[in-house]
Amino acid sequence: MNRTRILAFKNKPPTPVELVPHEMSSFLPQSKPIKPRRHIPQSSEKTLDAPDILDDFYLNLLDWGSSNVLSIALGNTLYLWDATDGSTTELMTIDDENGPITSVRWAPDGRHIAIGLNNADVQLWDTVANRKLRTLQGGHRARVGSLDWNNHILTTGAMDGLIINNDVRVRSHIIETYRGHHREVCGLKWSASGQQLASGGNDNLLYIWDRSVASSNSPTQWLHRLEDHTAAVKALAWCPFQGNLLASGGGRGDECIKFWNTHTGACLNSVDTGSQVCSLLWNTNERELLSSHGFTQNQLTLWKYPSMVKIAELTGHTSRVLFMAQSPDGCTVASAAADETLRFWNVFGNPEVAKPTSKTNSEPFSNINRIR
Repeated sequence: MNRTRILAFKNKPPTPVELVPHEMSSFLPQSKPIKPRRHIPQSSEKTLDAPDILDDFYLNLLDWGSSNVLSIALGNTLYLWDATDGSTTELMTIDDENGPITSVRWAPDGRHIAIGLNNADVQLWDTVANRKLRTLQGGHRARVGSLDWNNHILTTGAMDGLIINNDVRVRSHIIETYRGHHREVCGLKWSASGQQLASGGNDNLLYIWDRSVASSNSPTQWLHRLEDHTAAVKALAWCPFQGNLLASGGGRGDECIKFWNTHTGACLNSVDTGSQVCSLLWNTNERELLSSHGFTQNQLTLWKYPSMVKIAELTGHTSRVLFMAQSPDGCTVASAAADETLRFWNVFGNPEVAKPTSKTNSEPFSNINRIR
């Protein structure tokens, strides 16, 4: 394979044309001060090559860590792209017998990373020391396509339908197994509080697991078993401004974004998007939701919440947009598609200037060694 093409820049898109020239803006009628409408560029800010990315809806091959490093799995190799200086490094390559890589997820510290494999193993790596720390084995019997962290607990979901909570600090790492899905688990997201876990599967089911329920003597481990979707549920996103609000997206044959009250299990709204929903991300600064899609437009759609009015549709990918990840400042979104490109979109605005009062603790992981 020609490795010089990996995460290499394509041509930068043309500069957008201003609809209202600066010299004319002073003649526009002035009204009471309102928040200026955010300019949303319709084309990607950067485009990098991503050769050999797997065109598999059920995997999770892209993540952006708190140290501003993006990880992307291309076939059997995991690459790290440092958004600060644009450098690319190759972290690890798995052999054909055990690969390809089927999932990737940064730990909250932005230094350690979990890598799920086709052979049912999960590897933990230290990206600063550039070494493998351990391999989690024995829990799953099939490929591990979804991962999420809850502090020191790494939750893994696999094609065997099992969800396993692993305490990565101890030798006997399996501390809990959630049984509910009977087909591949393709979506896993812990709530910000770390109390509830949402899981989506190729059985068209969405489960809400609550730690207090799962560890109690209740007849079922799950809090809610939600059957409203009519296709695989991979896209999951917890709302940053309302702790019990979850958005979920259905695959081809469903194509809906649904909103849930996870305390009661009630479906609050359902919106037919007209195409497969591959990924969902909330704007952390505004009440907006971004979705990525497949056939026919392969677009990213920005929605106003809760009205679900379309604010923008971002096109450029030529195949389904399988994966999205959000920068640590919440403003930039990276999208990877089956067209073997990785695109960066300035869709959520510019980061606000930090207030002087917050300088003392401006970075949540300031005590962690940073990737340079």
